[in-house]
Amino acid sequence: MKILVVGDYLKTSNAIRPEVMITIGLANRGHDMTVFTRPDSAYTPILENLGIKVIEQYPTKKICLDTIKMIRAELRSGDYDIVYALNSKTIPNAAFACIGFPVKMVNYRGTTGGLYRHDPSAYLTHLHPRVDGIICVSDAVTEDIQAQVWKNKDKVVTIYKGHDLAWYQSPPGDLAEFGIPADAFVAIAVANVRPTKGLSVLLEAVNQVAHLDNFHLLLVGTGMEKEPYLSAIKNSPLGDRIHVTGYRTDAPELMAACNILVQASISGEGLPRAVMEAMGYGVPSIVTVTGGSKEVVVDGVNGCVVPVKDAPAIAEKIEYLYNNEAVVSDMSVACKQRLAELFTAERTVDEHIKYFEALLD
Repeated sequence: MKILVVGDYLKTSNAIRPEVMITIGLANRGHDMTVFTRPDSAYTPILENLGIKVIEQYPTKKICLDTIKMIRAELRSGDYDIVYALNSKTIPNAAFACIGFPVKMVNYRGTTGGLYRHDPSAYLTHLHPRVDGIICVSDAVTEDIQAQVWKNKDKVVTIYKGHDLAWYQSPPGDLAEFGIPADAFVAIAVANVRPTKGLSVLLEAVNQVAHLDNFHLLLVGTGMEKEPYLSAIKNSPLGDRIHVTGYRTDAPELMAACNILVQASISGEGLPRAVMEAMGYGVPSIVTVTGGSKEVVVDGVNGCVVPVKDAPAIAEKIEYLYNNEAVVSDMSVACKQRLAELFTAERTVDEHIKYFEALLD
């Protein structure tokens, strides 16, 4: 197949590595790959060394005439089978560019919510009439999108992003930087905070386990130092055992140094990257039932699943894991096994090929 990917491969980061590895995996399987991405992408030399054509053009807005013209020119230059657009800026530009060409137009969707038939802007992205198929990051996202699209519901499918345990071999971070004792039991939350992330629920939960003398909470990400969270942290009975780091480039390594991850989201999740990275490092997660987390975390096997907005349930699971070192150890092993068996990069590439070929039949 000849496949054109329109994405954002600016930096070599954990955030986009699974997406890039799909492109590389398809190229390694013999498919003719072209990538539109930002100028000066750190991945450009890597992709070009693999024989992947890179065109450094990225839309400045949802309707970018320069990008649409360049995609159309590329489509005219060769018989492309698939155009695969990966985000809210590239999707509308790729969709308009594909008008008049026989190529199949495929979108990626990574979150639940925010797409509605009554919203005119939805017809620039996943409800655009030129879209032939949508690949979703989890079953929760697939169900959400299928409820909104007008046609081709069977072309909205789940393909989990692949991971490789080899990606998660960096040494754990040093928690002493934050004044956390070496023998502490540490829960970590990693997020760029917005109301849907449930940080208020998490802070309420940890207040209920303040009696656990050696328990610490590490908060990694942006927005946690603002109100109402700042006051909630300041007034918490956990006191100076709540540590706020701000944005960190070494968030996965910090996760590796912790005992558990807590993801208290109340809505909007597709499949949190932090949960997958924690699994790669053998760190069990406490997750809520919203979105796709419950599809990868099996309650009592490689983590715990709790209802949304249920601080007592989160607190109960934290205390249970705090008091059961052997359970955490078993869950750690199960995390790596589950990632290695069910969520591999190879499997993700296989499923993309199968899906693309089915669209072309």
